[in-house]
Amino acid sequence: MKYDYLIVGSGLFGSIFAYEANKRGKQCLVIDKRSHVGGNIYTKNIEGISVHQYGAHIFHTSNKEVWNYINQFTEFNRYTNSPVARYKDELYNMPFNMNTFNKLWGVVTPKEAQAKIEEEKKEAGITNPRNLEEQAISLVGKTIYEKLVKGYTEKQWGQRATELPSFIIKRLPVRMIYDNNYFNDIYQGIPIGGYTQIIEKMLDGIEVKLNYDFFEHRKELEQIADKIIFTGPIDQYYDYEFGKLEYRSLRFETEVLEEQNYQGNAVVNYTEYEVPYTRIIEHKHFEFDSTSPKTIITREYPDKWEQGKEPYYSINNDRNNALYEKYANRSKEDKHVIFGGRLGQYKYFDMDKVIAEALNCVKEELG
Repeated sequence: MKYDYLIVGSGLFGSIFAYEANKRGKQCLVIDKRSHVGGNIYTKNIEGISVHQYGAHIFHTSNKEVWNYINQFTEFNRYTNSPVARYKDELYNMPFNMNTFNKLWGVVTPKEAQAKIEEEKKEAGITNPRNLEEQAISLVGKTIYEKLVKGYTEKQWGQRATELPSFIIKRLPVRMIYDNNYFNDIYQGIPIGGYTQIIEKMLDGIEVKLNYDFFEHRKELEQIADKIIFTGPIDQYYDYEFGKLEYRSLRFETEVLEEQNYQGNAVVNYTEYEVPYTRIIEHKHFEFDSTSPKTIITREYPDKWEQGKEPYYSINNDRNNALYEKYANRSKEDKHVIFGGRLGQYKYFDMDKVIAEALNCVKEELG
């Protein structure tokens, strides 16, 4: 065997494992089917602006070990995620907080806001929600649901809210304070200079092959390493032995505009169903850039996933969870492969959770 580890995928999970294995003197080969490293956190410099090529990635965590770990590769700015929701021509602060409620109803105190929500919940009279729509109304009332939840959720899932199961929304965060910070985590920010440089530092001195699809070269690749770290779809690895797992996909339209400031915020969500995209990202605002004469925006469209499209979000319903369980049990029989990341573990992970998973994998595998 030429390598100790073949690492399939150069996103956070694969790159952290490669970095840590390399530090311990292991021979690694990292391959990626894309033309760049970094997976979905890849940022590209266009017109002097760090563009998030696969949607907004805002780092946030309360895990100090993870925060300290990632900070050895970069310096973070003080960016705080405060998205704005646009419903028709009305603008609301997210997450739902006192600024939102004041704009919706003219209420000023938390007591007034809570009373208004309770009044709408009582009016709806839903005690046993049968679908997502009823579940959401039973949690926050009709006004918030119709303006800020309904259209966005239907676009995201590609189904009407009355057809979606209620369990998708277990809770909706309602904050009775005037605070637009979307995340509750202690640490938050964007790496100065973008995410790609983090991955490049991790993979420095490690052999990397890009535009190299594991499945096109599988026979050869399985012969060159003692063990495989696989961050692609677990069902594809097993040639869909038990059936195909389902995903939602995304489509991005990125545009360079000949103006300095398009929307005044990094993220604006479009919550009405009739607007086909869910949000517009204005990349320069992630790094407080007010000097560039141009700006770059990306419209993000939810998309039906099919073979050949990029799988972004696992659909963790009963059918898919049961199917994944079969693949997970199957993988326990394979001592030469470890699955990691969103696709390998069929689970939505924030970036800090991916780092924690990768470090746990390193600990178990390499000590």
